Amino acid sequence: MSGSGVVNWAPPRGSSQKTVRSIESSSSWIVASVVLLVMTLAFGAPWILVVALKTIAAENGGLRSVPALASSLAWIGLAAGGVVMGWVTERAGTRITVIFGSIMICAGLALSRGPQTWQLYLGQGLLVGFLGIGSMNAPFYVYVSRWFDRHRGSALALISSGTYMAGAVWPPLFERVISYAGWRQTMLWFGVCQLLLIAPFAAIFLRAAPDPSFASGQLPHGSTAAKRVLGWPANFVFALMAVGAVFCCMPMAMPQAHLPALCSDLGYQASHGAAMVSVLLGSAFISRQFWGFVADRLGGLRTALIGSSLQILTMIAFVVTQDEIGLFTVAAAAGFGFAGIIPANILAIRELFPASEAYWRIPTFLLLSGTGMAAGAWLAGTLYDHFGFYAPAFVAAVIANAINLLILAVLVLRQERGSPRYAFS
Repeated sequence: MSGSGVVNWAPPRGSSQKTVRSIESSSSWIVASVVLLVMTLAFGAPWILVVALKTIAAENGGLRSVPALASSLAWIGLAAGGVVMGWVTERAGTRITVIFGSIMICAGLALSRGPQTWQLYLGQGLLVGFLGIGSMNAPFYVYVSRWFDRHRGSALALISSGTYMAGAVWPPLFERVISYAGWRQTMLWFGVCQLLLIAPFAAIFLRAAPDPSFASGQLPHGSTAAKRVLGWPANFVFALMAVGAVFCCMPMAMPQAHLPALCSDLGYQASHGAAMVSVLLGSAFISRQFWGFVADRLGGLRTALIGSSLQILTMIAFVVTQDEIGLFTVAAAAGFGFAGIIPANILAIRELFPASEAYWRIPTFLLLSGTGMAAGAWLAGTLYDHFGFYAPAFVAAVIANAINLLILAVLVLRQERGSPRYAFS
């Protein structure tokens, strides 16, 4: 390693690439760790709705579709906001957009406290989602991927764990604060706290990423090498991955959004339901580092296929499991199964497409995955309102997961039949 923190990196044996200098350094991991902290704080905001779902529904005629829709709007907002704010971040810089996003989260939670349903929808969808977390989530994947070239899969797995860290840390705390002060006051307090923490961390640590090297996927200007990927048109392959993201994230969202309510319906304490979500997402956080290790060795598509296979098994288990210990076990298994799917897909995008396209391909992919999360949370609430129990929702999750599994299997098969694993690393 040189004094500047840049190391020489030799490509795999047999590669035609010349030895190049790696962009990775200790600063890369410091930045990734700070991003993990910011993601953990920012993604705490939507969990207030999950923990308070039954309380908010009781204030709206008992309809769980009201808070479920607000939660869905937050996911749709953050996903759509990633596309727009990804473009803004390319021009204004990560530091400014992250601080702006934290201010919007605070404003959105304040508005969501209002007595009207439209205030809840607008606060969650536009301010918390689109302008708030949308200023961080997708732009962070692009930003951090530019700090790494040797351990990119592990780094992406680390920062994506922020969503699950939020789910592991915040629900038990929110359950206690809500029982003490109510969900409206909890929103206000959390909004102020996350702003006081995120803004200084962003100002101090989130500087511009190092210039990408050719080995990091930066193509020469005017290159047309990305017109075909895996033997198919590049945009067709990307469209398949994006559609697969929708059907992957629909089942992923259902237990995260509805486990506390499911446990309450089965007669278990609300605190146990919140703890179950923490187990699910704590398992996801821990196992994501394992999946990052796997992805660095097997590649993004193969890792995503394995994760999707495990996820469909856990969705089937949710259909037939009702005892408390069994639900805790299935929740832990579900967290392990789905933890690596999204970061593995993002790694695959960086492997298959040039880095110069990452600023729009990654946010667009996350837009579709966020749409799937929103659709899954809303669909589960709607099916519950219709049938009065959650089994039909998990059956729908199994069907959606099967579609994702088919898409990934086709892409991996194309890869195994002779197309190179790496178009661009």
